[in-house]
Amino acid sequence: MPATRNLLIASLAMIAGSAQAQFAWVGTYNPNGEGVYRFQVDAKTGALSNKTLVSELPNAAQLTASKDGKTLYVASEAEKGVIAALRVGKEGNLTELNQVSSGGAGPVYLSLTPDGRHLLVANYISGTIAVLPVKEDGSLSEASDTRQDEGQPGAAKPEAAVDGSFAVSDHNGPHAHMIGADPSGKFVFSTDLGLDRIYQYRFDNESGKLTPNDPPFIAASSKGAGPRHFVFTPKGEGLWLINEESSTLTYYQLDAAKGTLTEGKTVSALPKGYKGTSFAAGLVLSHDGKQLYVANRLHNSIAHFTVSANGTLTHRDDIWTRGDYPRTLTLDSSGKYLYAMNQRSDNITRFSVAPQDGKLTFVEDYVAVGSPSQLVLTPAK
Repeated sequence: MPATRNLLIASLAMIAGSAQAQFAWVGTYNPNGEGVYRFQVDAKTGALSNKTLVSELPNAAQLTASKDGKTLYVASEAEKGVIAALRVGKEGNLTELNQVSSGGAGPVYLSLTPDGRHLLVANYISGTIAVLPVKEDGSLSEASDTRQDEGQPGAAKPEAAVDGSFAVSDHNGPHAHMIGADPSGKFVFSTDLGLDRIYQYRFDNESGKLTPNDPPFIAASSKGAGPRHFVFTPKGEGLWLINEESSTLTYYQLDAAKGTLTEGKTVSALPKGYKGTSFAAGLVLSHDGKQLYVANRLHNSIAHFTVSANGTLTHRDDIWTRGDYPRTLTLDSSGKYLYAMNQRSDNITRFSVAPQDGKLTFVEDYVAVGSPSQLVLTPAK
């Protein structure tokens, strides 16, 4: 019995250990970054190790992965946008399945629909969005639908920015910045930084077609705000959207029947009293929806908000990223660690997340990566 019991315990430990093992995939910008890097993730500490260049796709800055971690999708953020579908092997090796057009120029965001049957793409340079069907083997078909944003550019200067801000960029035409489906998969939303709009679509999962909703778009929360990225609440009843130029955070209520957004309260993503220029960037919501983190470039901080039961935000803290120009933030699957991609200082920094109140504490460990843009975690088989 003791031998059998010990064998059972050892087997369970091996299973638990393997379930926690992960790969981290980091997309980068040339020339400092050479493509996509793979790291092994320590299950206990969240530390990244064994840096390996696994793809030399130019400006491979945007990534997303299938839920099972078997397929990685990488966007080459170039004038002629390309999306590569890559099979992930047991040892973390990549095998290219195929490449297709991104449906525009300069793809800056990739996301999968909830069922993983379609890849959604936002093309910044051309101001277009696209839907790419995913085949059974994980490879991609050519776009089933593309949409061109059209309209008058937004205000050149963000009216809601803090005093002394010169956070002005690309209000010269359409620039799609993010696209994502709501948790039900019935509706798709995209932001356009240049036009100061949030577009609303109904989505047909069978045909892969988008239909403009009524209304087809809503204006940003303030003139020149530059809507960038958003995250849905865990239950999908609304979303938080970060505005790049104004460095503000806006809540939108989602009508689950109509698939339309209603603007709620807007708060600053910067500390009280801050003056000068800063560009808000990525944001991430904790798995339970109670903690919200926002990356502030130039201020080089992570703004930490707690979310109350009624959706009210409380600004708790501002944490120095220990780097320059934090582009995106990633929470690990356990919610214990948060990673910051510091683009201009060419490093990734890691923070432990307190289980009770979400407070961030810097872990004294820097990871050297040239111009990191995004980090995606997948299970290690």
